[in-house]
Amino acid sequence: MPLLGAHESVAGGLHLAFDRIRQVDGAALQIFTRNQRQWNPVQVSDEEQKLFADAWQKSPDMPVASHASYLVNLASGKPDLAEKSIAAFADELQRCALLKIPLVVIHPGSHGGDGVEIGLERFTQNLDLALERADNTVTVLLETTAGQGTGLGSRFEELARIIENSKYHKKIGVCVDTCHIFAAGYDIRSPKSYQATMDEFDSLVGIERIKFFHLNDSKKGLGSRVDRHEHIGQGEIGIEGFRNLLNDPRFANHPMTLETPKGKDLQEDRDNLSTLRGLLVL
Repeated sequence: MPLLGAHESVAGGLHLAFDRIRQVDGAALQIFTRNQRQWNPVQVSDEEQKLFADAWQKSPDMPVASHASYLVNLASGKPDLAEKSIAAFADELQRCALLKIPLVVIHPGSHGGDGVEIGLERFTQNLDLALERADNTVTVLLETTAGQGTGLGSRFEELARIIENSKYHKKIGVCVDTCHIFAAGYDIRSPKSYQATMDEFDSLVGIERIKFFHLNDSKKGLGSRVDRHEHIGQGEIGIEGFRNLLNDPRFANHPMTLETPKGKDLQEDRDNLSTLRGLLVL
């Protein structure tokens, strides 16, 4: 069955994310390795590495992914922002390598009004530069996006273009966010529309590129291009859309993490994970 989990806070130390995911009985974890709103985070210390490794060893089979900083825009046409983004993402890749995190999720960025084609070309070139600087085995997962503003990555064709044109296409996969693809116009609510969406992805990108999922319902409707996460079954996607995904045998062993709102007691994560588990056909 899919490995259901959540994005958890690293407040107080990276290793504490493992305590939090265990509190909600999760089987997959996503974190920020550093504050996602800062350009120049401190380096990972030897003590951090040890604490993180020790905490992970208590759940050694748990898949872990990092989510790159929201500040990073590898598609930017502003040379200073592009350079800062390359450096920051290379640093993220190196942090992940030190922590033994094999996957890092990144949004394909924004073209800033210069057009999709130019934006995709810049993103791909700058992604390659960051991968060259980091020079490690961490896999980059392009996250599907809702298509707000001048954001890239809301169409499967755009993801395919990046992968095809990267010199490092073997190191690139995809993270599918259910809220984002729905907001971008891909319907997953019925078995028929779900299959059509996945068939389109497979024909354009390749289903084998999907390595990770973000499970979020959507506050806004199909094709709204608005990224607003909702609790599972309480949004416009609804329960059946998640039932279709969770019982797709192609994703039986894939990590799937919540990015839904929650408080400090994490009860919302427990509730959402319980809802998801109830949809599994065992």
